[in-house]
Amino acid sequence: MNVTAPPTSPGTLVGVGVGPGDPMLLTLAAVDAITRADVVAFHSARHGVSVARGIVEAHLRPDHVEEHLVYPVTTEATTHPGGYAGALADFYDAATARLAEHLAAGRSVALLAEGDPFVHSSYQHLHARLADRFPTRVVPGISSITAVGASLGRPLVESTETLSVLPGTLGEEELAARLGEADAAVVMKLGRTFSTVRAALARVGRLEDAWYVERASTPRERVLRVVDVDPAQVPYFSLVVLPSRTGDPAAKRALDAARHAAAREIDATGADVTAVAPTVRETVDASAGDGPAATGSDATESDATGSDPGESVAVGEVAVVGLGPAGPLWLTPEAKAALQAATDVVGYTTYVRRVPARPGLARHDSDNKVESERAEFALDLAARGHRVVVVSSGDPGVFAMASAVLEVACEPAYADVPVRILPGMTAAHAAAARVGAPLGHDYATISLSDRLKPFDVVRERVRAAARADLVIAMYNPASRERTWQVGTIREDLLAIRDPSTPVVVARAVGAPDECVRVTTLGELDPDVVDMRTLLLVGSSRTVAARRGSNGQDVVYTPRRYPG
Repeated sequence: MNVTAPPTSPGTLVGVGVGPGDPMLLTLAAVDAITRADVVAFHSARHGVSVARGIVEAHLRPDHVEEHLVYPVTTEATTHPGGYAGALADFYDAATARLAEHLAAGRSVALLAEGDPFVHSSYQHLHARLADRFPTRVVPGISSITAVGASLGRPLVESTETLSVLPGTLGEEELAARLGEADAAVVMKLGRTFSTVRAALARVGRLEDAWYVERASTPRERVLRVVDVDPAQVPYFSLVVLPSRTGDPAAKRALDAARHAAAREIDATGADVTAVAPTVRETVDASAGDGPAATGSDATESDATGSDPGESVAVGEVAVVGLGPAGPLWLTPEAKAALQAATDVVGYTTYVRRVPARPGLARHDSDNKVESERAEFALDLAARGHRVVVVSSGDPGVFAMASAVLEVACEPAYADVPVRILPGMTAAHAAAARVGAPLGHDYATISLSDRLKPFDVVRERVRAAARADLVIAMYNPASRERTWQVGTIREDLLAIRDPSTPVVVARAVGAPDECVRVTTLGELDPDVVDMRTLLLVGSSRTVAARRGSNGQDVVYTPRRYPG
């Protein structure tokens, strides 16, 4: 009687993280997986030296089968018809076939990976090709991402900070956007990409904060500031790090210096500046957040500016930033980058409080009726070397701080201080999006406030826009002191527009207490309108409709116009 031999059970593919380089950082689980494996596989460039094999060499047995997987290309050019991607795809296919032969024969394979197998590792490519055919498991390893914290001797990320892990192969603009908004970041895959990473850091004002770590945890480890690195000497096994500011002693010293400098500024300039920064001591103290408190009382002017008294000071800059109507989702990456790079934030109290506190950031808040003084205060800080962000809600160029800053910046004393205007999501656009597209055709934007212009001018501009049949976005319609203007404007509009004209009453758009309602000009109740409300008054072509089974109210103004 013939008996068929049972089929051989397939071997298991084990992805083994071998850590950042120091053999002492191998985990017990990694050593166990290697010693139990029948086959040990590892990668190298064409020079043949495998970093991963070198880390585990002491744990290899004489009877281990070794599979040396040599990349056909790393950073050099290739003649492969499919280019770099094609050459690597063929390599991974061939490597897959080699390992699959062992696995099919029942041999277990330990595939080594520097750092962790599932963090930017070559193991991932082979796992994807083999996991649906053979049993697999992964032994995690200490990543170079965490090893660089030990190399720097300071935390990577603390408290409410977030950590971004980025490949250096991203384009400069994308890197700048990601690095600009990051609390802390690690950039991997350097080598030829280092110059691009450096340029991205400089572009968002984070270059001075950045560190370079090469071959972390090994005897050949190097730790330098990024500004001191020669791009021609950067190997692939290196990282750029923006570490936590919470644990940064330099940030704490800068914070303390900013506290004393701001206090001196108030004492020296009297009532006007006191009005500009009446709570500066509280806001600077609070900016330490959950991190260690900034202490010490011996800060001098040289601490705040980086120079000795009497020496020339490098000029900083003023960036006038739009925070959007509310919340971080409407804050642009460009604005986030400016806030991350800032040493000082200046603005109306309500808007300054929207900027998260962090070590090294001094926050100067003030009343909303001192725009010129606030602008001068910001420009003076920048002239003394500070990186200042002046914050506004919405877009800074729409009834906000951009024009006030530029007006003062054009004075001879501040003519050489760099000023940038960074756009933001406007309240009108946010409110319009909530109901559809009421601004789909021509429209006018008018502030109803009479604080900076006579109310007769306000009325005439509203009437002119109504006669021109424009949709009208009305900012600042009412306040505690101005309670009657909305009713007057409504009557002016009813003399020109049909009472059925759609009106969007949008209050606190984007905030937790947001309320957006669609009504008509004839039914508009002025008593429901306050300073946090924006009004969108339709044209003769604006349509208010209810659509779908859920009764969604939408408002839109067609692009076409009869004539």
